[in-house]
Amino acid sequence: MKDDAQASTSIWMATATTPFQARLKENIRTDVCIVGAGIAGLSTAYLLGREGRSVVVLDDGLVGGGMTGRTTAHLSNAFDDRYVEIEKGHGAEAARLTAESHTAAINKISEIVTREKIDCDFEWLDGFLFAATPDHIDLLKDELAAAHRAGLTGVEKVDRAPIESFDTGVALRFPRQAQFHPLNYLECLTRAIMRDGGRLFSQAHATKIEGGAGAHVETSHGPVVNCETIVVATNTPVNDRVAIHTKQAPYVTYVIGARIPKDSVTRALYWDTGDPYHYVRLQSEAEDDILIVGGEDHKTGQENDGAERFERLEQWTRERFPQMLDVKYRWSGQVMEPVDGLAYIGRNPGDEDNVYIATGDSGQGMTHGTIAGMLLTDLIQGRKNKWEDLYNPVRLRVSSLTEYASENINVAGQYADYVTAGDIKSESELKPCEGAVMRDGMSKVAVYRDRSGRVHKLSAVCPHLGCVVAWNSTEETWDCPCHGSRFSAEGRVYQGPANSDLEAVK
Repeated sequence: MKDDAQASTSIWMATATTPFQARLKENIRTDVCIVGAGIAGLSTAYLLGREGRSVVVLDDGLVGGGMTGRTTAHLSNAFDDRYVEIEKGHGAEAARLTAESHTAAINKISEIVTREKIDCDFEWLDGFLFAATPDHIDLLKDELAAAHRAGLTGVEKVDRAPIESFDTGVALRFPRQAQFHPLNYLECLTRAIMRDGGRLFSQAHATKIEGGAGAHVETSHGPVVNCETIVVATNTPVNDRVAIHTKQAPYVTYVIGARIPKDSVTRALYWDTGDPYHYVRLQSEAEDDILIVGGEDHKTGQENDGAERFERLEQWTRERFPQMLDVKYRWSGQVMEPVDGLAYIGRNPGDEDNVYIATGDSGQGMTHGTIAGMLLTDLIQGRKNKWEDLYNPVRLRVSSLTEYASENINVAGQYADYVTAGDIKSESELKPCEGAVMRDGMSKVAVYRDRSGRVHKLSAVCPHLGCVVAWNSTEETWDCPCHGSRFSAEGRVYQGPANSDLEAVK
């Protein structure tokens, strides 16, 4: 889906300052090598650099060019998976630590913005959670009590969220939430990392990540980074085959940015209790405000109806915000949903003790990424951190086994694609900028016709664990329905857990 609204460019990508670029040209040595230049990787690099550690950051794209550039950048301790559910699954102390850690992450971002004098539109706001349907009123009551038990005693029930155009009904007000421009924040964070002696390299695809006594990261174009410690912060780990990927599931979420008259909506963060839920915030531009609205999530690679989902999102928004003008931005992103609601941050399961990961953002990547920076810095520096057990990637709690089984049964079902017919019988059926999976004897082939009419044929088998990829017409990508690997139309991997391209078919 491509039209005047920028279907694959978020508002942040469209309005960001120029990202830093440098190419790794020779073998180097450092204390810590971080793979991934998103919020988690750069937060960790910044905090380690402040403590005098030598840091190198590698990314095969640009700073913030992955999912950080596709966030809606809510900085919130109003937990997506609800405190009442965290309390049920993990206990009251875990709920308290969850609230504490997300609150600390917001405060840490504010502290960094002030210290580094970062111009990133950081703004303190209230957040409002309201019922999607009348049946959800009791959920708000239970969540209010759970939030108070978790230590968020400032949360209060109000008669309605402060939106004049529609009556939300009873809502919960979460004070001291925030928002910012994520890529402008990372751009300034990059400069601070370099000032403190850190080095950042783009176009540096990490092909081998090896922990232990001779820890090192090899890159696709040759140079090697030798180090004492490795952090893999690539949204989902590219150094694991199975361990983490059976404990989280990839979901695509959709976002629109619509013009509205200045000051016609009260500046705040808004969320409803739907499943999938909707989330709303504002961002100012020169002449208008941009109302940013997200939702309509689905499992990655298991639907190809992005145009319809954008339309439903626009309809939901127009019904509640009739002052809405045209849609200026459309984009989608991918979130990793852990089976028990909490991120995985810490030592990589089954790996050497000096290899760490950060994943499982569950739709709150900006605070989870900042938590990762604080927690991983403590672990690498040999300090005890009270959040360590909460986010330990090794965990698999009894309370999450049902969800664990459900997600993995869903994954197993995707392998049936090997025996189905293709989406098309002949490449002649494809129009320019279209892709589809076609059967070729015993094989499945991913076929794409580019703008010039040239046909590209690729193996449709994901190199991670062998699922058959599916065409995503919204982003013009090949998406794996099992664990969320994503590839460009020409087959280049740009999101893990796969760490190599789709093979070309002659």
